[in-house]
Amino acid sequence: MLPQADSLIILDFETTGLSPNLGDRAIEIGAVKIESGQVVDTFQELMDPGFLISSFIQGYTGITNSMLKGSRSCSTVMYEFADFIRGSNLVAHNASFDKRFLEHELELVSSPHTGGEFACSLLLARRIYPNAPSHKLGELITYKNIPAKDGFHRALFDAEMTAKLWLKMIEDIKIEYQLAEVPFKLIMRICKAPKGSIGKVIEKWIRVHVNG
Repeated sequence: MLPQADSLIILDFETTGLSPNLGDRAIEIGAVKIESGQVVDTFQELMDPGFLISSFIQGYTGITNSMLKGSRSCSTVMYEFADFIRGSNLVAHNASFDKRFLEHELELVSSPHTGGEFACSLLLARRIYPNAPSHKLGELITYKNIPAKDGFHRALFDAEMTAKLWLKMIEDIKIEYQLAEVPFKLIMRICKAPKGSIGKVIEKWIRVHVNG
């Protein structure tokens, strides 16, 4: 049986900046593990990047230098996180950002990327909600009437909100295309397909994998 799109890990990083290639590091990781559409575990921890973070990042994330003082190092936390994600497919909103930091931090502790494939909830939302006013996480949460308290830009909260949005998108795909289940590989094909072609992609999938 193919891995399903409602059984995976959704993660989010807060970082010191935009690029690990410029020396930026992770300062918080949050992740939600879901199985058959239900949250079964979470992972959240602040981590010390080894230097002071800017006032902009402190204001943007709400994470201060005093909060990071005494936190475990990035290497210690990420070594444990590698075990948490081992063997699971992964999702993040604007996944290219989180994937860069994940791979960089794991490389620094000589731990391979132990998760499965990495999907982007932003790309999926652009394809199944083309008329949404914005595809930012917070605005998609509002667009789909998903209950949320103010707390964006903290890692676990963003991962939890992404999980709720992700499961809503999977549900909408099931309803729209009368699918009993949505395999993760189908989601990956949708995310990579040209905009406006989702119907053709799913119809081809049904012909090959369902009606066979």
